[in-house]
Amino acid sequence: MDGDPAVAEAGEARCEREVVVIGAGPIGVEMAVALAREGVSSVLLEARQVGHTIAWWPRNTPFFSSSERLAIAGVPIQNGHQGHITGEEYLAYLRAVVEQFDLDLRVYEPVVGIERLAEGGGFRVRTEPIAGGGRVWRCRRIVLATGDMAAPARLGIPGEDLPQVTHYFRDPHDYFRTRLLVVGGKNSAVEAALRAWRAGARVSLSYRRAALDGQRVKPHLLPDFEAQVRAGTIGFLPATAPIAIEPGRVLLAPTDAEGRPLAGARPIEQAADFVLLATGFVASPRIFELAGVRLAGPQRAPVVDPETMESEVPGIHVIGTAIAGTQLRYRVFIETSHVHVGRVMRHLTGRWPAQLGSIPARRYELPFEDYQAN
Repeated sequence: MDGDPAVAEAGEARCEREVVVIGAGPIGVEMAVALAREGVSSVLLEARQVGHTIAWWPRNTPFFSSSERLAIAGVPIQNGHQGHITGEEYLAYLRAVVEQFDLDLRVYEPVVGIERLAEGGGFRVRTEPIAGGGRVWRCRRIVLATGDMAAPARLGIPGEDLPQVTHYFRDPHDYFRTRLLVVGGKNSAVEAALRAWRAGARVSLSYRRAALDGQRVKPHLLPDFEAQVRAGTIGFLPATAPIAIEPGRVLLAPTDAEGRPLAGARPIEQAADFVLLATGFVASPRIFELAGVRLAGPQRAPVVDPETMESEVPGIHVIGTAIAGTQLRYRVFIETSHVHVGRVMRHLTGRWPAQLGSIPARRYELPFEDYQAN
């Protein structure tokens, strides 16, 4: 089942491949490379751009993982400083891998339908390319590598959609000589507070718990933040949660031991020109619902066979961080997901890929049950 668009199906171009990979993040790209090396015809579909989630990271933000754990398909990541690379450097690396292996990558081509075929098995995958028209991909197998950060975790409070409010920290320069309130208590919130303050913002941080958790904030961030709080250069508002956002101010409610706003408590007014809601992100169930893949547990994680990464829908596999649904505590990362590609390839070809990551992938494998224990 290979070849280029050849016929029209209900007015849409039709293409055939053995495998359709949906999602061009690092693990989706690694999956496409592994298939190409084995001569399995495939296409890599991406609703936006390759590495999209990484593309909206704050500028010059380094990964916590070291380069050898981020490398894919046996292609090492080289840089001039031998340290942790930034999101911009990793996007350049991903583009280079796509070019090196001449992958059939279709960007800005979202999937809008998945249909299981009765005749001869396989699937029909409908897409809507940005250039217009529709396209139908017929394939024998689908690999879902759609990630776990499709949208912000919204608070659902008045004012959340005001123009001065964002869930995305783009650049600390944006907040120079302004009053910024950061809401959250994990790595992203603490790092944003520190960077914005050093860029010249007047920063305060609201966190619903009484203290930051050293298990959830990286060791190089927490002492720095605490030192600034002691010095009075960054304001810290523990045991508070926003209940409304208005131009120039945020109303904060005191919280109980579980971090929930106390009913009837008098709100605290906090002056703020801008509000950054660093409250995390959620996975989207849409593609799994289109494919008929069952989701389970509070994280709505797809149910798969841990040996093959195949879902309960025969022929549909799930890999990468998508396997964990919405992660409440992050346990599945790029570096723990290389092994997923190996499991799928072993199931399809009977062989484990010769190259995954840049060091033995099995070394970083988590027990499968840990994916749902977060």
